Parts: sequence; C-alpha cells; structure tokens
Amino acid sequence: MDRLSSEHGTGIRLTRWLLALLLAALGVVAYAQAYESPNAGPFRTISDGQDDKVMLYGYDAVGYFWSNEALKGDPAIKAEYLGVTWRFANEGNKAEFLKSPEKYMPQFGGYCSNGINYAIPGGGGGGPNTWRIYRGKLYVFGGQSARDHFEMDTELNLERAHKYWNEELAGVNPRWMRFKRMVMRVPHYKSDRALQEEWEAKLAAKTLPVMPGSPQVVPAR
Repeated sequence: MDRLSSEHGTGIRLTRWLLALLLAALGVVAYAQAYESPNAGPFRTISDGQDDKVMLYGYDAVGYFWSNEALKGDPAIKAEYLGVTWRFANEGNKAEFLKSPEKYMPQFGGYCSNGINYAIPGGGGGGPNTWRIYRGKLYVFGGQSARDHFEMDTELNLERAHKYWNEELAGVNPRWMRFKRMVMRVPHYKSDRALQEEWEAKLAAKTLPVMPGSPQVVPAR
C-alpha cells in the first residue's frame, strides 16, 4: 500500500511539473506572438529626387545594425522592395539587405512607433536620435521626444504598438485610420504636452528608465 501511494504521489508531481512546463511554453509563444507583426505595408515614405517612395528619409536600413548609427543612403545605391525604395551607404549594405530584407526593415512600415502605440500612423523617422533597436528589430520615431516618451515604458508601449498594428493598421489605408483614431482615441491616449510634462517630471526626479545619453537595452527573449 505504501509503495502504491508513493508511486501515485510521484505520478501526480510529474503530471503537475509537465503541466507547468506546458503552460510556461505557451506563455513564451503568446509573448513572442505579441511582438511579431506583418511588415508588408502600409509604408511611411517621402518623395526625393527621382524617387517618389523613399523609406527611412533615405537612411540606410542596414547601417543601424552594422554601424550602430543613422547612415545617409546614396541615391545612386538603391533597391526596390515591396513597392518602395531603399537607399544604402554602400554596395555591401545593399547586398546584405537584399539577402534578408525582413531582418533590416523598420517595424510598422517606418511609421513613428509612438504614434502606432496610439493607433495613429503619422510621422516617420530614421535620422539621428529617432531610432532604436529592441530585441533585434528596428523601430523609428517622429522625433527624439517621441522616442523619449515611448521609452518611459518601453515594454508596455511595444506590446500596445504591435497589438494595434496587427489588429487595425497592417495592410489598410493609413490616412483613414489616422483620421479615425484622431477622433476615436485609444483609452490610454495622452497628448504630446501631457507626455512631455510627465517626461520632464521624471527627468527632474531622475526616475526615467532611460536617462538622456544612456543606451536603451531591451533584453532578447
């Protein structure tokens, strides 16, 4: 009887352990899915010279990863991909991009990530102090202040931005969605002024997660 009880207890513990492992695995999958988004448009582009749909204000998408800086692309070194133009600082970066474009493309079609956090596809980014790489992916912002505001709570804002892109914005007309969400605000909406006041208060209290001049580090998962 004691032996049977012992074996029964061991079986229950094993079952519980396997169930916990399964739930943990499902949690990891759900987390990963929350940060994955389709990246086939719409795209935030500008017209420049002979090109009417230039991505990243003409900055080199590969440069952020390889040089850790915003490198201006050469209009003569370019590639067409998904109907838009990508410029590069050199032929090596162009070749690298064409091998695996998804690796280097900005998230949310190059729209300001803080805008997407509010389901508003508006400005773009890519120049100095308007980009950041989180977990191996490129995110751009409409200005340094937009990045500052986003990084007051990077994890939450990443989750929200991917949610709205996946559920509302991917593949749709950005002008219509921008109009809609300027009228029907998301529940957590804050004005630029309110965000700036919050940022300045945290700066004064030295409680910003990312203080000016510091790198933003988001652990890989």
